[in-house]
Amino acid sequence: MCMKENLIYYRTCVCNINYHMVWSVKYRRKILKPEIEEYLQELVQQIAEDKGFTVHLFECGEGDHVHCFVSAPPKLSITAIVKYLKGITGRKLFEHFPEIRNQLWKGELWNHSYYVETIGSVSEENIRRYIEHQSKSY
Repeated sequence: MCMKENLIYYRTCVCNINYHMVWSVKYRRKILKPEIEEYLQELVQQIAEDKGFTVHLFECGEGDHVHCFVSAPPKLSITAIVKYLKGITGRKLFEHFPEIRNQLWKGELWNHSYYVETIGSVSEENIRRYIEHQSKSY
């Protein structure tokens, strides 16, 4: 895999698939203190490396939610990426910081829902214009 002008080259495809993801702590508890955030960022980078995607940006907001900017190959669905990130980090954070369990019920760190949007280098309008103006000479 190599990156050239935002394109990622794999053996059988070339792509530029990017996601902005946001998810929150259960009950919006403000438990993501600096030391937890630092460990969480390390975990997220490790998971990305193990599972085959790239985390470009990672930030915790207001101590109760996470923003992540990710690039991924087409074989990885967004649901799989979120499942890896929320599932593995939740378990490992409880192991490493058992005191946060006291602020949450039912042994769950993350809220079940999440927000995701795709991010591209070309606008929807430009893509529409490009497709509409393709030559139809066959």
